[in-house]
Amino acid sequence: FSSYPLVTDYLKSGLYRWGGDAKTYKAEGPYIELVTSPNNPDGFLRQSVVNSSKGILIHDLAYYWPQYTPITSRADHDVMLFTASKSTGHAGMRIGWALVKNRETARKMTEYIELNTIGVSKDSQLRAAKVLKVVSDSCENETAKSFFEHSYDAMSKRWKLLKQAAKDSKRFTVPDFASQRCNFLGKVFESQPGT
Repeated sequence: FSSYPLVTDYLKSGLYRWGGDAKTYKAEGPYIELVTSPNNPDGFLRQSVVNSSKGILIHDLAYYWPQYTPITSRADHDVMLFTASKSTGHAGMRIGWALVKNRETARKMTEYIELNTIGVSKDSQLRAAKVLKVVSDSCENETAKSFFEHSYDAMSKRWKLLKQAAKDSKRFTVPDFASQRCNFLGKVFESQPGT
């Protein structure tokens, strides 16, 4: 995204600098690569592209939810970022979380957030906890559709309409995705990006 270099420069750290597009990155030494998968806005799954063992990979999994893309395997990366705004449609809530394998990295991330944002407001924390509890509870309810099943059905209907509109217009196209089995929902389907 175009704001990444600006934010990197704004922070004026002597510890890092913007290195440009990861596909053309050739420098030696440590680096951080942000892998957005599924990618926004095209919905395609992405992998890291810098081929070096000196880097830290951060996987932005904002759209790695079963209503958008088949969950074919566990997300098992060193640093994974998630957001309630994409998973549940609460864009105004602006709250997310990270799963971080390395305890020291997690500590540094927490300290950075505390210093740069004065922490996360109690109101936001309570709201996010309530939303996530409702989603979790829906997955345990065997008599009704779970949140993810309901969201999948809604996205599926929207994508069918969008594909038909693109086909009828002859001016627009939408990408074709390979069908894959979603281990979470137990069905085979194509990705249906939420952007």
